[in-house]
Amino acid sequence: MLDLSRLLRPKSIAVLGSVWAENVVAQCHKMGFSGDVWPVHPKKPRIGGLATYATLADLPSAPDAVFIGVNRHATVEVVAELAAMGAGGAVCFASGWTEAGEAGLQADLVVAAGRMPILGPNCYGVINYLDGALLWPDQHGGRRVQRGVALLSQSSNIVINLTMQARGLPIAYVACLGNAAQVGLAQLAGALLADERVTALGLYVEGIDDAVEFAALAEAARAAGKGIVCIKSGKTEASRAAAASHTAALAGGGAASAAFLQQVGVAEVRTLPELVETLKIFHTHGPQIGQRLCSLSCSGGEAGLVADLAAPFGIDFAAPSQDQHARLGEILGPIVTISNPLDYHTFIWGDGPRTTDVFATMLAGYDAGIFIIDPPRPDLCDPSSFAPALQAIEAAAAITGKPAFAVASLPENFDEDLAIAMMARAAVPLMGLETALGALTAAQTPPGLAGWRPLPPRKPTRPALMDEFAAKALLAQAGLAVPRGVSAGDLGALAGLAQSLTPPLALKGLGFAHKSENAAVRLGLADLDGQAPMPGATGYLAEEMVTGVVAELLIGIRRDPIYGVTLTLGFGGVTAELLADTVTLICPVTAPEVAAGLRRLRLWPLLDGYRGRPRADVDAVLDVAMRLQGLMQDASLEEIEINPLMARQSGAIAADAVIWKDET
Repeated sequence: MLDLSRLLRPKSIAVLGSVWAENVVAQCHKMGFSGDVWPVHPKKPRIGGLATYATLADLPSAPDAVFIGVNRHATVEVVAELAAMGAGGAVCFASGWTEAGEAGLQADLVVAAGRMPILGPNCYGVINYLDGALLWPDQHGGRRVQRGVALLSQSSNIVINLTMQARGLPIAYVACLGNAAQVGLAQLAGALLADERVTALGLYVEGIDDAVEFAALAEAARAAGKGIVCIKSGKTEASRAAAASHTAALAGGGAASAAFLQQVGVAEVRTLPELVETLKIFHTHGPQIGQRLCSLSCSGGEAGLVADLAAPFGIDFAAPSQDQHARLGEILGPIVTISNPLDYHTFIWGDGPRTTDVFATMLAGYDAGIFIIDPPRPDLCDPSSFAPALQAIEAAAAITGKPAFAVASLPENFDEDLAIAMMARAAVPLMGLETALGALTAAQTPPGLAGWRPLPPRKPTRPALMDEFAAKALLAQAGLAVPRGVSAGDLGALAGLAQSLTPPLALKGLGFAHKSENAAVRLGLADLDGQAPMPGATGYLAEEMVTGVVAELLIGIRRDPIYGVTLTLGFGGVTAELLADTVTLICPVTAPEVAAGLRRLRLWPLLDGYRGRPRADVDAVLDVAMRLQGLMQDASLEEIEINPLMARQSGAIAADAVIWKDET
């Protein structure tokens, strides 16, 4: 593991280059960096108002951190010289490496660096707002802070935009990965979180380079009381194997990454505003808040709006207790309906003590509270009348020890200076009602299981499709129930063998990944007499049809090049795709985790006796999932899909099976 401490928290900074280097010097001066800044240039006598050094060898000592703003070929030479002289680390700004087809040059750069850490190449750099140390060649919107969150991005523009936020979020670090040739996502994130002044971590991620290392990072962050929130981009990109199976399509795109982040306890959000607001929650309250929320406003319209907007997030506002109901009724009088969300009307407006009593009484019965309040804009209005309500929110939090969030219905309705002041007092204002609800939901993300790590990934292979008869034989050997069946190379031979089966029968053509799309399935046959051949079939399978079916499920397990092995659950056929009603988990998983996944399906009631229907044998379904996970210990297996798995009142039978196996 490389030591990034000198690079991230330098006492001396060297800058190489011309225009970009001058920008770095200017940013360090602007932020009040108290350490040494040493420009290095062979011809210019001064850069950014500072005297230059002609060569690295002329520097007073080995610099802690270096911004390298020269071309890519010179960068390799500079990195080698810095490593030899004992520098603490460098930012390699130049582009034109692997992203431009120069993988060999990037490999040379890594060799030149040795044990000296480098960020990039093709990297904007790092900002330390705690110490005012910037290896950053551009404008940014940050300010000096004593403690705050770290932002780590695989996109420089995205993180620059985040620094421009006017929402009161204290930012301690900004860091970019660039090509991450040497220092990867988890290592840089861990180095940022190691600073005791960092309270939480926000990520903009295009790809996770090491899922096992990232899982360890997430667990360590939770143990340190620091939350991680992430935006994962690229979710609409289809899996390369999507055409091969339903499982590949359903587990592709963002399904696997979302499942992984959830299993390691990292909060995932959709938008940059949600990222900022979730970080504000984590900064003040740590990596998780409770799920029981109350909402208070002085308007029935706001109460109705928050209830409507909360529904898609799965937020359920539980009613106040009898004691709360009685006490709130005493304070507010008979006209106010005591409920959650609560419209407390305007009877107590401006009365600080009564407002505090209402807010604290309501908040005491919940894990956290939403207090909708939009202070008037200070440039055109007098917001002083809102002070008692804002103070009551903070007082209620202090009295109850519960998080109390002042939520503006529109993000622009909360002044930045007011937000900064409240954040400094550990009171979190959230900007934008819908964004706030998304952030609060993300902040409820539970931790991952202690010690959980994904199975090791491996490079994709070129697997071959097993015929269904052989696939089901493999499943039967593993203890899964399959229909009674016979197989033959032609229909004539199959008809004789099928006389031992009890109709109705299913006739299938072998050699197809998607039999239905190739007209290779015929159902409900009394016998096989007169059946026409199926074009393209490499053989045939006849089976007894499964009866007494409660529900048809899809269950698939496949190797993932990043996350190891994924398990996907849904209802059978194309139902899962049409309704977008699937759950993907990252292996290894336990039976209770699979059961929880099934209950997340919208069609779960069909398994659980909906409107008097018989209940499916869920335990049998869980047994199938666990046996499939065990089968993947065979390194040659790439994917197993059962679609449908016929769940009955007793037992579950694999009516169709597709297995892809590496035969190299």
